[in-house]
Amino acid sequence: MAETEKPVGVAVLGLGNVGTEVVRIMEDSAEDLAARIGAPLQLRGIGVRRVAADRGVPVELLTDDVEALVARDDVDIVVELMGPVEPARQAILAALEHGKSVVTANKALLAQSTGKLATAAEKARVDLYFEAAVAGAIPVIRPLTQSLAGDRVLRVAGIVNGTTNYILSAMSETGASYDDALAEAGALGYAEADPTADVEGYDAAAKAAILASIAFHTRVQADDVYREGITAVSAEDFASAKALGCTIKLLSICERITNADGSEQVSARVYPALVPLTHPLASVNGAFNAVFVEAAAAGQLMFYGQGAGGAPTASAVLGDVVMAARNRVQGGRGPRESKYARLPIAPIGVVPTRYYLSLYVHDKPGVLSKVASEFANRGVSIAEVRQEGLVDEDGQPIGARIVVLTHRATDAALSETVTALKELDVVSSVASVLRMEGTE
Repeated sequence: MAETEKPVGVAVLGLGNVGTEVVRIMEDSAEDLAARIGAPLQLRGIGVRRVAADRGVPVELLTDDVEALVARDDVDIVVELMGPVEPARQAILAALEHGKSVVTANKALLAQSTGKLATAAEKARVDLYFEAAVAGAIPVIRPLTQSLAGDRVLRVAGIVNGTTNYILSAMSETGASYDDALAEAGALGYAEADPTADVEGYDAAAKAAILASIAFHTRVQADDVYREGITAVSAEDFASAKALGCTIKLLSICERITNADGSEQVSARVYPALVPLTHPLASVNGAFNAVFVEAAAAGQLMFYGQGAGGAPTASAVLGDVVMAARNRVQGGRGPRESKYARLPIAPIGVVPTRYYLSLYVHDKPGVLSKVASEFANRGVSIAEVRQEGLVDEDGQPIGARIVVLTHRATDAALSETVTALKELDVVSSVASVLRMEGTE
């Protein structure tokens, strides 16, 4: 490579775990990256909230004036790793307006503002890359936008949140309660001090919105994603799942739904579900992530690996930086937003799946028939029923627990059934309602 080749200028916004790793890899692999790109990468500056000499990089690279940094003439690519939606959105929009290509890992922002950011990138004729926004180091975005560009994606289902997967894996392996597993995850650094975004499914929903948008060529935002978290999953549910040859995972599911008239809708949803132990996603444990893709021609594909962490996420970020830099050097552009399908979003009520229900009932004749009637009255077909008697400390019967597995039914029909069951005088409580996925 000739020494006269013009460097590609890079500005990094944010110097947390990921930003630090990005800067380190750029420095340690400078020669290799230059050979792959066709020109050297030159770090022009790092936007931070606090400029100080103890940040592990030359202090002259640091600035708290992000607006000025992204507007510099010698910056070609802006790497946004700051975190929350704001001020990241304004920084990215400013970078795009100044003709800079952008690489970001900000899934919350993308799930809210993909359209606005994509429109700004298109207007400026620059790249917007975000491989690291879903599943960390696992390549998912690029296969969907490029490798499967000639295919028809039918379904994307994945474990895309390491914190919840660690908690559920611990509950499955040790029989621990949710609270104990969460405490362990926090002690090991897998869970934040406030784990709400993870355990209530917000993080997974943002990623589902991104995946659905790309897979089905339709803008899907986080608010379009049906969401349930894992806080109500119990050790008892895991015991039942194990008896059924299943485990429980928090899944992000995006799929095409074909209506009776042949029209299509997009369903995007996040919830804990029973998954058969024979399904590839069932073996994804700990803080690992995996995304399972089904396409018309390619069939079934699974992408597996570390879904978070400084170095794994930095790997995905640098992959995007290399792509954007190559485009700068060679004069090309990467894939742009594809939204031509404009499919409507399916409400959760019309989405069919199988269900697992756990009920506490009075142990007396006629209970099962009353329970079964409520399912039949709403067109929900029962696949299997299991019953176990309950006794107190003295061995005296105090009721029974019934586990019901259904055939496929719509969420609306199942919800109506659950409401009716709660009103039966023979039902003490409906303890759990979980969906079943991967059983077809």
